[in-house]
Formats: sequence, structure tokens, C-alpha cells
Amino acid sequence: MGVLEHVAGPLGDFASNSSTGVVVAAGFASFLVLAVVLNVLKQLLFKKPNEPPMVFHWFPVIGSTITYGMDPYRFFFANKQKYGDVFTFVLLGRKMTVCLDTKGNNFILNGKIKDVNAEEIYNPLCGPVFGKDVVYDCPNAKLMEQKKFVKFGLTQEALRSYVTLITAEVQDFVKRHKVFKGQKGTFNVPKVMAELTIYTASRSLQGEEVRNMFDAKFADLFHDLDLGFSPINFMLSWAPLPHNRARDNAHNAMIQVYSQIVRERRSGAVKREGHDMIWHLMECKYKDGTPVPEHEIAGIMIALLMAGQHSSSSTIAWILLRLATRPELVEELLQEQKDVLGADLPPLTYEGLQKLPLHAQTVKETLRLHTPIHSIMRKVKQPLVVDGTNYIVPTSHTLMSSPGVSARMDSHFVNPSHWDPHRWDAGMHNYEDSADAETIDYGWGVVSKGTNSPYLPFGAGRHRCIGEQFAYLQLQTILVAFVREFKIRNVGGKREVIVETDYSSLFSRPLNPAVVEWERRGKGEEAELGPGM
Repeated sequence: MGVLEHVAGPLGDFASNSSTGVVVAAGFASFLVLAVVLNVLKQLLFKKPNEPPMVFHWFPVIGSTITYGMDPYRFFFANKQKYGDVFTFVLLGRKMTVCLDTKGNNFILNGKIKDVNAEEIYNPLCGPVFGKDVVYDCPNAKLMEQKKFVKFGLTQEALRSYVTLITAEVQDFVKRHKVFKGQKGTFNVPKVMAELTIYTASRSLQGEEVRNMFDAKFADLFHDLDLGFSPINFMLSWAPLPHNRARDNAHNAMIQVYSQIVRERRSGAVKREGHDMIWHLMECKYKDGTPVPEHEIAGIMIALLMAGQHSSSSTIAWILLRLATRPELVEELLQEQKDVLGADLPPLTYEGLQKLPLHAQTVKETLRLHTPIHSIMRKVKQPLVVDGTNYIVPTSHTLMSSPGVSARMDSHFVNPSHWDPHRWDAGMHNYEDSADAETIDYGWGVVSKGTNSPYLPFGAGRHRCIGEQFAYLQLQTILVAFVREFKIRNVGGKREVIVETDYSSLFSRPLNPAVVEWERRGKGEEAELGPGM
């Protein structure tokens, strides 16, 4: 009783002489201190030798959420130096086991479907955006068929037509947009490129009806639907929050719009023109002979538009921001066009685009340093031994890969933090094109496994992005048009990149605003973007 009296006495006096608010605050502070102490003791005293090392953290549940969220790459490299390529950290109460470099990429991204699962991770986030029975809201075998439909819709003939359509969109955009009035000025690159890429993608992939809608209410629906990709929706996609209500209303409206387009086309009211994906999907059938239903066509089109829009708008923005630090490279790109396509710079064609290696390398180098998705996750379905280690990852953990880490490592690239399109000259670093590159067919065509490649901006394995070919075409075509039309540089002629990366959403992007100067080329330098200029 003596000890209790010594403790309880002062506590009783404190409680009786303090306000309720003070008592509650003191109780919460005591609880927090106790939670921190227990959390630290657990990390120090109860380490499991067969599990990857845990990144030290003071607070339970929160764990390393803040440091990871502020700059994932800084977080990855700092802990790689401490713990090696395999470690675990706590992200909002979840234990994330990170496996880095090419071996880690291969272990996770090429994992067997019985071992790792993407649907359980991403469907809570993506399902309400894309819709029922598509992408992550269906069995993996069905998703593989859907990916095959889309991949085989990107025919050479379709891609050839897309170059012309995208060029025409850029041409129209720079003629009518208010930021490009006059001979020179400035523009906010991320904002303007987000607008341009949605126009080019919708017109080429989805058809004239969809493109025309983006001048009206469809753009607002797209914005509201985009709110569904908020990181909080990994856990609270079901919650009746304002942004989720806006997402659901936008989704329902867009499903109706796409379904109406399909019905009108099937009725014969719309004459077929071009090679857009809606026409293609209307002709596709699953293996059991079932045609793709209206709502699935609509969901696939939403998925194509949303997923492609974020990565493409971010990448073309970074391309222009990087070129603004190297105005001489803009002129080098223009000279490549003149040397290869002709001094008069004729309208761009698909065949001509394939003959511009420096343009392709500019896109490739930008994707290396600014990979749109910095973290890729998989649910662990059964205890897994990490390749090359004695670590066992339990089913309570989530696996995390970051291909952007290997793309930034000096063991793979000389001076990796330096942006240099010429590092790819003469086929350098083309790991996937090497004779010993492994290939596999997951049901939607033969692709490289990516096992030995540190450059995987489009992922690898069964969930590798099928829009890779279109993305390169879209980005390079926009780049060709901008180089012909404008000189660009940083405001004040500064040579360094002064823009930070925004990691607050699912997709990495330049921190908005990011302004550069533009100057329209003079008559002696003028180049025709295409027919009608």
C-alpha cells in the first residue's frame, strides 16, 4: 500500500485540482508516451530473425508514413544504405516489405499469381473509378483477356493514324490556347500539358465523339473522377466523403456516356471512321464467345483514359521542364528533324517518327528519372522466401517494388542523377533488347520479363502497362510538334531544374506551378506541324 499511496496520492490530488480538459490531455499524453515506449521495446526486443529488418520508427501505426510520403526515393535509398535491398517499414499500420534493385523487381513483379496478388491491393482504389468487371474488379484470367483486346487494338495501322491525329490536336491547341498568344510568353507546364494530353489521348484512342465532349462538361466529370485516386482511398474508398461522392457521380455519368456511344454505333447511327479503341472493343469476344458488354467497354475506356493521362501528362511536363534547362538540346532536336525528315520539315508520319532516335531517347531518359509510379505493391498470398536471402515474408505483409530506384543507381547508370538523353546513344542500356533477355506470355502477347533490366518505367510481369507503345508515340509526337513551334527556356535563362516532385498522389508529377518561357520560331525557322497550318 505504501507505494500505491505515493503514486495514487499525487495523481488524486492532480485530478481533483485540475480541469477536465487538463486531465484528458494528461491522460492522452501518458497514453501516447506508453504507446511509443512499447513500440520501441517491441522493435528492440522482439525481432524475428527470419523476417526482413524493420525500419526503426517511434510511433505505432504512423510508422514511416511521413518520411516515405515526403520523398519515397530518398526514403528508399537511405534505408537501402542501412539495411540492404530488403527491409520492412510501417505505412499507416501496414507492414510493407520493400525489395529493391533488379532482383527485387523480378521477385515481386514477376511473382506467380499463387504467391502475390495485385487485385486485392488496387481494387479498393481503382474499382470505384474504373467500374465493375474490368481491370482489378475481375478474375486475373479475365483481365489478361482484356489486356489482349487492348494490345491487339493498337495495330500498326491504328498507330499510324494516331500520329496524324495527335499532331492535328497539338496544332489546334497552340493556335487557340490563350497562353500561346503573341510571339513569346510564359506558361505553367504541368497545367497546360495535362490539358493537351487529355485532348490528344481522347481524340486518338477514343474517337471524335469523346474528344468533342472535353470542351464541355466531360472535363469536369474527368476531374471529379480523378479525385478517386486520392491515396487515402487505399483504405477509405467506401467512406461517404465529399470527394468520393463526386467520384461516384462522375463515374456513373461517364459510364452512361460511353454506353450511349456504343449503343449508337451498334445501331448504325454512327458511320465507322478511323481506328479508335471503342470500335475495336465492340468487335472483341472473350474465349467463351461472349461479346464485351457495354459497361465493360465503358470501364476499359475510363481505365485507358485515366491511367494514361496521369503518366503521359506528367512525363511530357518533365520533358519540357528538362529541355528548358538545356535550350541547345531543343535546337539539336530540331536539327535532327531537318537532317532526317528534310530541311522543309514535312508533316510528321509514323514512319518518320521511327527515324528520330534523339527524340525517343529524350522521352526514355525522362521516364528513367521521372518514373510516373514510384511504388508498386502486391498482397502476399503465402509465406515467401525472398530470392537470394533467408528472409521469409509472411502473409501479414505487403510487398513493395520501386523500379525507379534501380533506374537511379550508379551501378547501372553513370552519374544517374544527371539528365542526359545522349546516354542512350548507339543502343546503350537497352537491356530488354539483348539476346539473353527472357520473354513470357501471360495471355496478352509475348513480352520481356524485365528480369535483368533496371529500366522498367512501365512495370513488368502480368500487370505490365499495355499502353507503353502508345505512350512513346504520343509523347514523341507532342515533342516533335513543340520543338518545331517553339524555343523554350527557364525563366531568366537559369540552367538548373528548380521544380520539385509532388509525391502526394498515386502518380509522381512536377509540383504545380512550374513556369517556363516560350518563344515562337521566326519565319526563317517556321515549320509546318501538318496539313492546314
